[in-house]
Amino acid sequence: MADGDTDSGHTDFQSEEPQHLDQLNHHQLQHLLDELCHYNAALMAETEMFDKYLKSLDPKDLVPQPAVEGTHASQDFVQTRSRRKSKSRSVSIERLQQLTVEEKCDIAQRELEDIKEETEKLKENSQRVLNNYKATLEEAEIHSTELKKSLYEFDRDIVKDFSEKHGGVAAADKVYRYMEDKIRARDSLAEKLRLKNAALKVHNKKLKLQLKQKEEMGEVLHEVDFQQLKIENKQFLEKIDERNQDLLRLKLMAANTLQILNTYKRKLQNMTDESARLNKEFASRQDMLQRINKENKLVEEERDKAEHINKQLRTEMSDYRVPSVMEYVNSKADHTDFQKNVKAWERKVEIAEMSLKNHRKAWNQIKMSSA
Repeated sequence: MADGDTDSGHTDFQSEEPQHLDQLNHHQLQHLLDELCHYNAALMAETEMFDKYLKSLDPKDLVPQPAVEGTHASQDFVQTRSRRKSKSRSVSIERLQQLTVEEKCDIAQRELEDIKEETEKLKENSQRVLNNYKATLEEAEIHSTELKKSLYEFDRDIVKDFSEKHGGVAAADKVYRYMEDKIRARDSLAEKLRLKNAALKVHNKKLKLQLKQKEEMGEVLHEVDFQQLKIENKQFLEKIDERNQDLLRLKLMAANTLQILNTYKRKLQNMTDESARLNKEFASRQDMLQRINKENKLVEEERDKAEHINKQLRTEMSDYRVPSVMEYVNSKADHTDFQKNVKAWERKVEIAEMSLKNHRKAWNQIKMSSA
């Protein structure tokens, strides 16, 4: 340990007289302060190490034992106290309780061994954490690869058919069958892993039972056999953990697949509802078109009849002769009635033409929306 350094430093610092500090310059004081800080840090580290060692000891070992060195140290203490009365009692006790070099080396060796053990434990823990991270990374890579493969197969088998066939009930059934096959495959793999895990647990249980029977029968196992059993047990535990991790991963993948399936089911239901709505709207517009055609035919027939009557009336008016007064009065009355009828029919014709224009306009709009 740094016993020589600390003791020499302690002697040097004790040799410094307070009255000489006024004669030192700034750089010498700074150097002296740095040496004091270094010396105090070494003393603190040494004190912590001794305190840790003292706490690890059994209280029975702390009982003082008489020794020649102790007697000699006490005599030195008395002589030192008589020679240097200006020194404090705490400094004298500290000198009395100082350890020998062999004891300090022993304590430092034990501290070094403890540090090595802690370092080995830290290495094991770090290696375990690193292995867990590697396993997690490998699992993520496997999951990513499987996800890319599933996405490629889905695009190849389903999305391509959707784009070529423009959807439909057959494509929806194919999507449903594809998802069912995937879920069935995941369930079968999970069942296989579960059975394998159960078999490993049964085998582990048998091994433990055999070991217990051997212990009860008094059969002595050699160290090599015991180490071999420990290695096999560790391997089986690792396999069980791997199978449990695989089972958990497959359950998560099955849950994700089921969620994706539900999403596609909702999309399929929305598309089916949209298709039914469009079919219903198309049927209603076809019915409206048929009614408009019938009304158009009726309007055409009424218009032809009105034109025929109008033509007859104009012919009769062209062949008109001056009748008698009574005939004139009667004819005038009939003419007035006829004019009223003609105006009424012309009004009907105008209304029919306007209705025909509206129907044609609606028909053209329906054609344009259908196209």
